[in-house]
Amino acid sequence: MSNFASIKNIAYLAPQNSFSEMAKDEFCHQLGLNCYSTPLTTIKQIVEYVCDNPDCAGVLPVENTLDGTIRESLDSLILSKNPNIRIISELVMPIEYCLLSRTTEFYSITGLIGAPRLIGKCQDFIKNEMPYSLDIIEAPSMLESAYDLRNHNLTYASIGNRKIAEACMLNILKENIHDDKNNKTRYILIGDIETKPTGKDKTTVAFRTNNTPGALLEILKIFLENNINLSYISSRPSKVEPDEYIFIVNFDGHIKGSNMLKAINEIKPKTSFFRYLGSYKAATN
Repeated sequence: MSNFASIKNIAYLAPQNSFSEMAKDEFCHQLGLNCYSTPLTTIKQIVEYVCDNPDCAGVLPVENTLDGTIRESLDSLILSKNPNIRIISELVMPIEYCLLSRTTEFYSITGLIGAPRLIGKCQDFIKNEMPYSLDIIEAPSMLESAYDLRNHNLTYASIGNRKIAEACMLNILKENIHDDKNNKTRYILIGDIETKPTGKDKTTVAFRTNNTPGALLEILKIFLENNINLSYISSRPSKVEPDEYIFIVNFDGHIKGSNMLKAINEIKPKTSFFRYLGSYKAATN
C-alpha cells in the first residue's frame, strides 16, 4: 500500500464513543479519510486485524501523561507477523471530561452518575462546584452512565466526553471537569503505508543489542556521528530470552533521509534484532 487513500477501514479500541474512537475521527479529519470503522476489544486484536487486512489501519494508544507508556501497543507492533505494518501517523489528544445531562440547568443538578475511576478524576469539581448532598451513583463506564440518565429525573448528570454527549443527545453543562488539566494521550495510526517526508518527521525503531560490553553505547555513537537527534529511548524485556532487552528509539527525521539510511545500515550489523517501526509526521503537543 502506498497512500492513505487506500485505507478503507480503521480499527480502534472499543467501546464506541471512547477517546480511541475520538482519536480515530481526528486521524480521519487530519488525513482526509472517509472509511468504515471497526471497534475491537484488545490492542493485540487491532494489530492482528491490520496484519490480515491490507486496506485497514489501526488506532493504538501509546502514551498517557498520567499513566505513562502503554507497553502493549508497541510490543504488539514489534511482534506483529507482518513487518510492513508500521506507524504512519500520530496525534496527541487532550483527555477531557464533561458534565452531561438531559437538562440545560447546571444549578438544578442534585445527582451524579459516573464510573468510579472518573469520579476519582473529578474530585475537585465535585467538591467545589457540586451540591454537598450530591447523590452519587456508580456505573461501569462513561457510556452506561449516560444511558442510566434515562432512569432518573432531569436533576441527574453524568461524567462523559463530547462524543458521548453527541451520540446520546445530551447537553454539556460544564467542560473540563477533571482535576488534571494536562491529561493527554498520544495515539498512533498503524498500517501498510509507505509515508513521504514532510520535513517535520520522526522515526521509530526497535532493536536488541548483542550481549557484549558497550554494545548500546556503540549504537548511540552512530546516531551522534550522523548528527541525528534522539528524542526518546526506552527498554523492555525482549520476551524471547531472559536478561535480554529490546530498545525503542525515536529520532528526528525520515527514514528516507541520506544520513538516516547510512545510520541504519551501520546499526543493523551491531544488533541481534532490528525492526523499523515507521517514519511519520511528528504530532504537535
